[in-house]
Amino acid sequence: MTEFWIYFEKGLRHILNLFAYDHILFLIALTVPYAFKDWKRLLLLVTIFTVGHSLALLLSVFGVIIIRGNLADFLIPITILIVAFFNLFTAGKSAKQESISVIGFVTLFFGIIHGLGFASYFKTILAGSPQSKLLPLSEFSLGIEASQIIVVFIVLILSYIVQTFFRFSKRDWTLVMSSFVIGVVLPMIISSEIWNR
Repeated sequence: MTEFWIYFEKGLRHILNLFAYDHILFLIALTVPYAFKDWKRLLLLVTIFTVGHSLALLLSVFGVIIIRGNLADFLIPITILIVAFFNLFTAGKSAKQESISVIGFVTLFFGIIHGLGFASYFKTILAGSPQSKLLPLSEFSLGIEASQIIVVFIVLILSYIVQTFFRFSKRDWTLVMSSFVIGVVLPMIISSEIWNR
């Protein structure tokens, strides 16, 4: 049971790390168009990310797929940018039912890319055969899922406060937060090592 908490906590810290804020930015961009009543959809999106992240780690552990670190570091902010721009263009529109497939695909892609970007470090913290890493990988994934739910819940509370007490419309809140995310992500893309070839 102690080993479960070790890898679960590593999963929590992987997301709830303010120095690795790319993931938090993605969750902000993912969450701002929604409200508490959309909790099932948000839970589905968070789980899609966890599946993609876990799948990428699994494929990497078994040597099926490997990606250069600087390519993953470049693609991660690109996926955040896509979600934030999608929010800008759909803010205030009520057709969120159709958008789940687009956001779901980007969320899965982000999970895969983020997992591949983390794979080399993950392999260093776990010794042994690929088969021996399956249980720690699932424990780590549960930690990721829990931490994402925490971040989404915090964003939903903030959204509620801003819209209820400060009288922001849902559309304005989505536009402001998505613009903020774009403003933080663009320098990450520009300063990416991928340009230094």
